[in-house]
Amino acid sequence: MGVKGLQYFLDSCFPEASVTVNLSDLARQHAAKRQQGCTTIANRPTLVVDGMACLRHWYSCKDWVCGGQWREYMNVLKTWVEAFTLAGIRLVFFFDGVVEEQKRPEWVKRRRRVNRDICKMFSHIKSHGGQPGRELFCLPSGLATFTRFALRSLGQEVFCSQQEADYEIASYSRQHGSMGILGQDSDFIIYDSAPYFSVAKLRINSLTTVLYDRQRFCQAIGLAVNQLPLLACLLGNDVVSEEQMQHIRKNAMAIYRKNNPAPHSGAPQGQMVLAVAQLVSSLWGREEEETVYIPQSLNLTDRQKELLKRGICSYLLPGQKALQCGHRTALFSAFEKYVSPQIVKDCREKHVAAEGFMVYGVVCEGVIECSNTLEDEEDAELLPQALVYKACRQHIYGLLLLLGRDGSPVDLPVIKEWFVYPGNSLKEPDMVHPVPVSLPCDRPSLDLLWFGSGPEVSALRLTSFLSIFDCQEFSELYGAVEDSLLAALCLVTYIVLQVQTLSLEDVDSYLSQAVCLRLKSLRELQHIELPFVSSRAVQLGSLYVRGLSHLLGANCASGCPLPSAALMPWHSFDGRLFHSKYLLAHGGTEKTVLLDNDSSCLSVFLHLREKLTETCRKRGRVLQSSPRCSAPEYSHKTAPGHRDRHTGLKAALSFYSLLICVLLGLQEAVRAGGREERLQVALDPEANGGREGKREETQVKTRTERDIFTPILTTMVELPRT
Repeated sequence: MGVKGLQYFLDSCFPEASVTVNLSDLARQHAAKRQQGCTTIANRPTLVVDGMACLRHWYSCKDWVCGGQWREYMNVLKTWVEAFTLAGIRLVFFFDGVVEEQKRPEWVKRRRRVNRDICKMFSHIKSHGGQPGRELFCLPSGLATFTRFALRSLGQEVFCSQQEADYEIASYSRQHGSMGILGQDSDFIIYDSAPYFSVAKLRINSLTTVLYDRQRFCQAIGLAVNQLPLLACLLGNDVVSEEQMQHIRKNAMAIYRKNNPAPHSGAPQGQMVLAVAQLVSSLWGREEEETVYIPQSLNLTDRQKELLKRGICSYLLPGQKALQCGHRTALFSAFEKYVSPQIVKDCREKHVAAEGFMVYGVVCEGVIECSNTLEDEEDAELLPQALVYKACRQHIYGLLLLLGRDGSPVDLPVIKEWFVYPGNSLKEPDMVHPVPVSLPCDRPSLDLLWFGSGPEVSALRLTSFLSIFDCQEFSELYGAVEDSLLAALCLVTYIVLQVQTLSLEDVDSYLSQAVCLRLKSLRELQHIELPFVSSRAVQLGSLYVRGLSHLLGANCASGCPLPSAALMPWHSFDGRLFHSKYLLAHGGTEKTVLLDNDSSCLSVFLHLREKLTETCRKRGRVLQSSPRCSAPEYSHKTAPGHRDRHTGLKAALSFYSLLICVLLGLQEAVRAGGREERLQVALDPEANGGREGKREETQVKTRTERDIFTPILTTMVELPRT
């Protein structure tokens, strides 16, 4: 995002344009202006926050490859918000809600770049058995999606954009007289809007940061504020690529170096900004009118002029004298003939308020996109999440666009999907047709599903939701188990039906962590230690979190039969906990140990597991055991800066890899001559109103191979890092 080279210029070449400020002091000054009767100042000092720019700074948890430490992340957000609340500063958050088509090429370019980093990340994990350094940091999958809901749950105002988020942030800030914009995007110094503060330089304990002073910047480069959009477009941004105006920059640089043999700024990036600014100033001076946005003397082709015009328009806010841009206020639905006006209105309102997910993109845009996911392109066994959840999305599309129709294949809508996954070149979108959802009643309408009332409608909503995942049988569990566990069961069952290589051990990993998470404190989750990191478990963790976002989309499409909170990862997933359960399950750990020796957790786990296997069996999917218990033999090559931290771990891994193999061999020998420990679990369906049932457990305790080896394997998994 932003103007090419401009952020570097602000930080490194002209420090006088960067002023260290205290946001608490500025808030008091802002409030004082309001008390003096300045009507352009908001009632409270308001800071408009670019949520997307903050994600990397918010996610400070030590683990990021395993799927996210969501409870800890929630705690970070809470602390961050409280710091501003105590200073009397109101926060308003904006997140990207769409990718504008004119910016799609830049979006694709970034996604490919991140894919390369993900490849390096998996290579490191498979070579070293651990998480790579921060230089290969990738945001946990789904972080942007779930952060919106996290902030709303903390009582914050959150908006999801209907166009470019930067534009809406600048527009909102200007319209409401905000004290500033907190972000990390040089576009914010181009907009004629509120002051631009750096989130990268923010010190949350003192609320100090850097203000990029727009007026000082203009004085330094010799331009007026209304000339900045042209400067930005000639330098290159998300609308006008660097390549499009390269010839102009080349000429500007030649003239600049000729006139400045000893340039003010030695770095090439600094010289380029000054050279183009000098060109803009000279061209502007030749024009008869100072308000002309595209000087005729640039000698551009008609196509280049149109591109430059679009780029400049992207910076002109409501109320500013602009070119004939015309497209900013046009709102329409891509599939108006398939849904009622009330559905369109509700989609848009929930999208803007960050209350919904996926439905706006389908109904109003006809486009769905999904950014990078932590997936190993060399793992041929596991399907990419985009393909795993394609059937689910098709049913969501069907519920939104085909409900109540006669099922005629004529004139079916088509959704454009921009999903990043291994093997997808992203040269064009995948064109996906909706698939009808089979419901028991006679063609109900989407309006009834969303706006109807009564027990019949509530039951229909739940049936619609479960049908999307082919889990209609689970309706009997509604109210009998926690909503978050019902959602987890739904999701894991769907994954098993879609991914034929998923094993019983994988299912045990998913379900045990969902059940045990409810009883874990934040401190316990933070102190989980792993003997090594499995690349397969990394991908399974990301697959699960992406599935949670599909649960959220299905819930919104079905009229919200489940509370959104039940679908949030901090209620059903912790990446580090999942990873530890994965290593234990694949190491042959006894179920009682896998469930933390908690009889209540064990009962719930076995009940959910039974429902899952029974449902899958009805659909011809029989789960098989396929343990992957031994640690690979890792290379001793270590990334710079990580050698000392991992030396002890790697030395231990070589020993433990051999030890596990020996133990497994002994385990088979003991099993042949010993007696198995038997665990009998009986369910009383009449107890507790037929919901949870009473579980009677009797264990025949004998000294078997599990008595001998389970404590050893468990100790290995729980060993602290060296």
